[in-house]
Amino acid sequence: MNEDNSMMIDSEWWKLEDVYKKLKGKPVAQMDEKVVARVKKCNDYLLDRIATKGDTLYGVNTGFGSLSNTKIDDDQLSDLQRRILISHACGVGEEVPSEIVRSMMLLKAKALGQGHSAVSLSTIQRIMDMLHEDVIPVVPRHGSLGASGDLAPLSHMVIPLIGEGDVRIKGGEPVHSSDMLDQMGWEPLILGPKEGLALINGTQLMLGYGVMALDRIKSIMSWADAIGSMSLESCNGLASPFDDDIHRIRNQEGAREVAKSVRNWLKGSERMQVPRDYVQDPYSFRCIPQVHGASRDVVLSAVELFENEVNAVTDNPLVFPDSDKVVSGGNFHGQPLALALDRLALATHEIASISERRIFKLMGGTRGLPAFLAENPGLNSGFMIAQYTAASLVSLNKQLVTPSSADNADSSNGQEDHVSMGANAAIKLWDVVNHAEQVIAIEALAAAQASDLQEAPAMSPRLASLKESLRNTAPYISEDVYMKPLLDKALEWIRHNNPEDISPCR
Repeated sequence: MNEDNSMMIDSEWWKLEDVYKKLKGKPVAQMDEKVVARVKKCNDYLLDRIATKGDTLYGVNTGFGSLSNTKIDDDQLSDLQRRILISHACGVGEEVPSEIVRSMMLLKAKALGQGHSAVSLSTIQRIMDMLHEDVIPVVPRHGSLGASGDLAPLSHMVIPLIGEGDVRIKGGEPVHSSDMLDQMGWEPLILGPKEGLALINGTQLMLGYGVMALDRIKSIMSWADAIGSMSLESCNGLASPFDDDIHRIRNQEGAREVAKSVRNWLKGSERMQVPRDYVQDPYSFRCIPQVHGASRDVVLSAVELFENEVNAVTDNPLVFPDSDKVVSGGNFHGQPLALALDRLALATHEIASISERRIFKLMGGTRGLPAFLAENPGLNSGFMIAQYTAASLVSLNKQLVTPSSADNADSSNGQEDHVSMGANAAIKLWDVVNHAEQVIAIEALAAAQASDLQEAPAMSPRLASLKESLRNTAPYISEDVYMKPLLDKALEWIRHNNPEDISPCR
């Protein structure tokens, strides 16, 4: 990988970490020499083929979908590409978050730069110029069936290239794209043959959501181990379920890694050494490795799939200059992503689900803890309703994780008779991730409160450091207070920190 992470589009294989690095920096609007050469070669090939062979090519000189048998005159080919963008921009609902739109733009430029889409260099350049100037299209999040790609949202993403639709400039209020072009001194693009179709045929909405969600999910997994360990220590739980021999003989890698993670978080804890008069903990504590680990395994398998898609070409038809052919296929079909997105949503939900159960157990008034973690319970309600909030979010997630990929719709007069519904899976995943982060944040508050209420010996040094960091944001509650600000602060603490950075394993 090129060490200059500001280089937006290069010919290297991108890992997810490369995508994140590029999105964090200020993009430089340029392509490397290999990308320039192959994009120009493919574009020249298609233009020459149209001029010299005069054959019929789907989406180049035909209509779209079930209109594929309608031939378009040569003098209307550019207008055809403009019309597909404006007619397909049918999205509705709230906006796709700007960080996801930025990832969509980057990933679309990467795909077009592979040299099989036959777009012009100027088209890719304009997308990169927009990223460079922080000009982000307004994209409604609903409207894609996940095949033929994410047509509606991608149309909204690219119609600013031709002066239509709305954008946000440097995070400001939406402005019409014609005003943006005037402000930037840019001319609206005149699209060549196939360019409009290439811009909107693809999986970049699903992919953008999935790539950005994966980064947050991996953070959730780390937090779940850390906060779960604090809950275990705070309720005088047992260390025995985390013995490596237990997990070695089952041979599930995720569970073994989680058990090791928990042992590291508990290392040096005097509280865990106090003799117990019980021999088992509830499943939400005892089975942390098995539950967290299973979700980790899902994430690991998804990373490889999404990295393959980051480096893929997913529009249609595809152009192969070296083989002298233009081939129609179905790389736009989102089924691989849809199945992975559904699995990720379920895996993330399970992390929140077991977290809520630990919150519930901390409220029970057992193992030396007062009911609802309240001093003088009765007069004070403590964390009673915080647990309700966590349970409400987990219940909502249960409804959201119904697989979108199990559904189907017949579209385009039956020409497109099986679709992935991957866009719906992606949107739901984002919501599930939001809810899971809040549940983990509530557990963090409850675990820290429980730890402060215990009169047991010293806690683990790593967990003590973690709790101290949280206490800089959300104090111990000695009597009832307005709780929502504390829940908000804990959520921000989770979202903007990494537990390993706060309290690294030594």
